[in-house]
Amino acid sequence: MGEILFPRMAVIGCGLIGSSVILAAREAGAVGEVIVADLSEAHRGRIVELGYADRVTGDIAEAVEGADLVVFAVPVLAMGEAAKAAAPAMKPGAIVTDVGSVKGSVAQALVAALPDSVFIVPGHPIAGTEHSGPDAGFAELFQSRWVILTPQPRQDDAYLEAVSQLSEFWRALGANVELMDDRHHDLVLAVTSHLPHLIAYNIVGTAADMEEVTQAEVMKYSAGGFRDFTRIAASDPTMWRDVFVANKEAVLEILGRFTEDLQALSRQIRWGESDKLFELFTRTREIRRGIIAAGQESAEPNFGRDRGKH
Repeated sequence: MGEILFPRMAVIGCGLIGSSVILAAREAGAVGEVIVADLSEAHRGRIVELGYADRVTGDIAEAVEGADLVVFAVPVLAMGEAAKAAAPAMKPGAIVTDVGSVKGSVAQALVAALPDSVFIVPGHPIAGTEHSGPDAGFAELFQSRWVILTPQPRQDDAYLEAVSQLSEFWRALGANVELMDDRHHDLVLAVTSHLPHLIAYNIVGTAADMEEVTQAEVMKYSAGGFRDFTRIAASDPTMWRDVFVANKEAVLEILGRFTEDLQALSRQIRWGESDKLFELFTRTREIRRGIIAAGQESAEPNFGRDRGKH
């Protein structure tokens, strides 16, 4: 158990990430009292049953009162309204962060809604699964994963100390921390996360719409790449709807580049340009190996999913 970095933490929204933050922070001994606000009555009841929090409420202002750290873990388009609800009860000097996959628009929403007396340090843990809700959380979610913080362009000592303290918090949870400009973050995530999800949603939807391929056949023969697309496409629809709306400029920019590359690939297949295909597939395999070498994925057969089956 480490030292308590924040005597009182408020988490607004207790889905996969919010609940995992609580479990990881408690396991690390990084927080004292934990207060949760969730607008879903069903979620609140389940949070009480799971024993995640010292207090659970549907009132955001009540949750943040006296909190030293406030973590907004709601869909990105809901950040502004949640922050407005919290603003009147914010403790001066509190550190405010979030876990959204888009940073530019979220930072604007938080700054617009919250008082100048708090330290706003937007954040994004690059971790998750296709599952959602309070039951989906687990303390190990952030182990060896990256958390990107996108601080405001401030250089005063108090703010820099807040950034340092929040960085220490995430490291206590097992994460690696990187500081980044919010616009650059949104472009990077459009490539590494948002576009892959868009492709997954689209290809699974296309397969479902093909009349000549029955749903039974899709499920029966999904032991290959299609199965992995369905895992991604099973992610929380509310969260991903908000991501694409909030980060549309970066997503459309990367989607345009992807479309051009896809057309080039189509021509290579049409004209039987095997050398070019082999070169592409070799280069992309090296990227996969690099991800494994960086500790961001398992090299076990079948991604380790068969572990414990035999």
